[in-house]
Amino acid sequence: MGKRVVIPGGSGFLGRALSARLVARGDHVVVLTRGPAGTTDGVRHVTWDAATTGPWTASLDGADAIVHLTGKRVDCRPTAANVAELIRSRVVPVRLVGRALATVDRPPPVWVQSSTLAIHGEGGDRVIVDDTPVTGVGPPQMVQVAMAWERAFREATVDVDRRVLLRIGVAVGGNDDPATARLAALVRLGLGGTVGSGRQWFSWLALDDLLRGLVRAIDDDTMRGTYNLTSPHPVRNDELMAIHRRVQGRSRGLAAPAWMTRIGAPLLGSDPALALTGRRALPQRLLDEGFTFHHDDLEAAVRAAVDIA
Repeated sequence: MGKRVVIPGGSGFLGRALSARLVARGDHVVVLTRGPAGTTDGVRHVTWDAATTGPWTASLDGADAIVHLTGKRVDCRPTAANVAELIRSRVVPVRLVGRALATVDRPPPVWVQSSTLAIHGEGGDRVIVDDTPVTGVGPPQMVQVAMAWERAFREATVDVDRRVLLRIGVAVGGNDDPATARLAALVRLGLGGTVGSGRQWFSWLALDDLLRGLVRAIDDDTMRGTYNLTSPHPVRNDELMAIHRRVQGRSRGLAAPAWMTRIGAPLLGSDPALALTGRRALPQRLLDEGFTFHHDDLEAAVRAAVDIA
C-alpha cells in the first residue's frame, strides 16, 4: 500500500513532477492548491488560500509525509515590494501548515521542506557544504528571503518527529523547466555569451536526481536535518553559457558585462543577481550517506531538457 503524501504548493514545475513520480510508484498524493479541487492524473487537488485554516486541514490527518514547496518564483525584479512578497509567500504557508498540524489527531511523522542554496548569497570560490555557516550577507531577495523561510520551518516543525530541510540547486529537465527556458531564449536572441566575469559558480542538478532526493527524504528514516540537494559537479557561468550555445548550435553569443546585466535584467522582469552571483555547493551529506547522482553531465541534462521543450 502506497504512502499518502501532502504537497502544499504542489501545482508548480517541481510539484507536478514530484506528484507524477509518487503516483507512478503507487502513492496517494494530495496537492494543496489555490486552483480548483478535483482529481487529475491520480493526484487529488484540495483548495486552500495558503493563508487561513479550513477544510483542507483534514488532508493532513493520517498522512505519511508533507513535502512543502510553496513560494513565489524568484525570477522577478528585486524591488522592496517583491522581496516582501517573496518572504510572505514562503513564511505564511509554512507557519499555517505548522498550526494546522496541532489540530489533527494523526499528524504526519515527516516534513520535507524545500529551501535554496541562495541563502549563502555570493559564495565566490569557497566550497559550500551542508553545514557551512550562513553569514546573512548578500542580496536580500536571496539571503533574507531564505533565512526567513528556514526560520519559519524550524518554528513550525518543533513537534514533528522527522524534519528534513533541502537546500536545492537549479533544476534542469522536465516539462516547463524555467531555468532552461530562460537561458535558451537568451541564446536564441543572440545573448548567450558570458555574463559578468563568467567566473561565478552555477550549482545545478538534473530534475530526475532532484526527484530521487525528495523521494529519499520521504522514505529514509535516517535523513534528518539540513542537506544540500545539488549535483556534485557545479560549473562556472562561462561553461554554462557555452553549453547552452552548443546545444542550440550557436558558435557565439553577445557577452553581458555586469553593468549591462544590471540594466537589462530588470527590463526583462528578472533579477540581475540571479546571473551575477553564484555558489560552489556540494551535496556532501548525501554523498557520505551513499546517495548516487545518476546525471553528472550538465550538457546532457540541458540537451534532454531542450528536446522535451
